[in-house]
Amino acid sequence: MSIQTSVQKLANGVEMPWVGLGVFQAEAGNEVKRAVKSALEAGYRSIDTASFYGNEKSVGEAIKESDIPVEDIFITTKVWNDEQGFNETLEAFERSREKLGVDVIDLYLIHWPVPGKYKETWGALEKLYEEGKVRAIGVSNFTEEHLENVMKTAKVNPMVNQVEFHPRLFQKGLLEYCQNHDIQLEAWRPLGKGDLLGEDVVERIAQKHGKTPAQVLIRWSVENKVITIPKSVTPERIKANAQVFDFSLDVEDLQAIDGMNENKRYGYHPDDFPYDKV
Repeated sequence: MSIQTSVQKLANGVEMPWVGLGVFQAEAGNEVKRAVKSALEAGYRSIDTASFYGNEKSVGEAIKESDIPVEDIFITTKVWNDEQGFNETLEAFERSREKLGVDVIDLYLIHWPVPGKYKETWGALEKLYEEGKVRAIGVSNFTEEHLENVMKTAKVNPMVNQVEFHPRLFQKGLLEYCQNHDIQLEAWRPLGKGDLLGEDVVERIAQKHGKTPAQVLIRWSVENKVITIPKSVTPERIKANAQVFDFSLDVEDLQAIDGMNENKRYGYHPDDFPYDKV
């Protein structure tokens, strides 16, 4: 199996790659374009961006300039906090679609659960889905409570929940909840802030399998049935991060990595996000 053939079926049957490239904090222009092109050359078929990242246009240009047909690439983007609301979200979607230069976006997510807004925003995503403008819809940074609130009145349930997920924040309860409700969990910051790469447990398992610490951490997400989008702008690392489908972690490996959990976040807890400031 390779990164090109490793896909997961979402609740509606749409296939989403297990590993994609995240482009958060990748500068618009040459930096992000080089990263996207390197990823596509390395076999990636999933790119994750957001309106907040300010690099959708460059991502779209890189895809257009690559040799890969756009219909073979799974593109995710997200509606930002100050774009939420029903009509506002529909307008934000059109801006994202135009910047990306595509007719249909594969996965559209609510970036954060803005209090008093996210249910209305979800209604806009349902409309976009019903109209065939997006192939799948989901959320990001939602807790079980946020998901419950959405699903009480939803016509279409979220298909994906993209959250901070790594060995220091092994959100087992949320993972099980999502699995029970046919919501695919997706990990952002799967490598932590780079500090996880130097952990003794991770280094030992990497040596055991002849792999890099980053490959072990990405594989850990996949073994937990969590889609992952490691971010890098370095072509060599992007290529290496794709090489995670030629080995498996055994039970002992998984237990050792699971044991690193401290419920520690590098980002905000969704309930503590400064929605009024950002």
